[in-house]
Amino acid sequence: MIILSYMGYLPGQAMYKYQSFQFPFMLRDYLLPLSLFAGAVVFWFLNEYFADPLLFRVFLSLLFTAVIITIYEIVTNRVAKRVIKDRRTQYTFNKGFLIISGIVFVVLMLQVWIENTESLVISYGIIAAGIAIALQDLFRNFVGGIIIALTGVYKIGDRVEVDGISGDIMDVGIMNTTMMEIRGWVDADQPTGRIVVMPNSVVITAKIYNYTKDHNFVWDEITVPLTYDSDWKAAIENFLEIVRKETGDLTIQAEKEVDRLGEKYYLPRKVTEPAVYVKLTDNWVQLGIRYVSDSKNRRIISNTLNRKILDDIAASDSYTIASENFEISGTHKVEIIKK
Repeated sequence: MIILSYMGYLPGQAMYKYQSFQFPFMLRDYLLPLSLFAGAVVFWFLNEYFADPLLFRVFLSLLFTAVIITIYEIVTNRVAKRVIKDRRTQYTFNKGFLIISGIVFVVLMLQVWIENTESLVISYGIIAAGIAIALQDLFRNFVGGIIIALTGVYKIGDRVEVDGISGDIMDVGIMNTTMMEIRGWVDADQPTGRIVVMPNSVVITAKIYNYTKDHNFVWDEITVPLTYDSDWKAAIENFLEIVRKETGDLTIQAEKEVDRLGEKYYLPRKVTEPAVYVKLTDNWVQLGIRYVSDSKNRRIISNTLNRKILDDIAASDSYTIASENFEISGTHKVEIIKK
């Protein structure tokens, strides 16, 4: 339908605007539940005419299915999109609501098609125990999925390392977790392009390192070796100035996040300001530059700092980068051959 709305008046002509009319609920989104409702009505009339218990059960099955699908569509496609603005939170909510809807559907179907559910549980208890033993890995994965959902050990969008594999969580299913691998053959915290699917049971047995669970920063370090005749004190001042300039905003944000961590866990106060630590070695003065970095942009920030530090060293006459030195000593015999 096209609506012609009056927009104003100019001398000699009127301005109109064409707008397309949209129904608040798109018919195509509810085609399946409407078909199920129609089928339920048909079976209701057939049951009224033939009075067959089977027809009545089919009627209830179609009706419950249609109601569950309609509620799911309204909650996820209408309510959730309006109330939840964050896409990651919205995805997690939809996933959880789908699981709940599936459980409700199974319970209702059992009530419709099985007259005595208590005797069914007793009769098949031993069989269920045998199946549980035979499919223990599947049950472990299912339990792991419940643990992930209840404890929030990781969620979609987190960067984690599980059982030696690192990546960004893309999906958390009932049985498996899917993530985009980082590192691998790439010598940095950047994606390899491989999709990793791991069973949820790993949360029960493996150690999980979460880079972004309650904060979005990590501490990183750059090591710079200087010769012993370098002015290492001047180098420290210049390097600190570079790091403070590049990571100032991150440092402020990290300080706020550390305060929030202290409210949730027992966490002694941590220093987020950049620092340089000095170490003496056999060949050089080693400067360890410690600073706060973003969890998912560690390589980019490290690359920027390394470039600026190299530029500073190249422009300075008071300090230089050291290299490995070897001292060879001993007695050598030299022979001069005359032709």
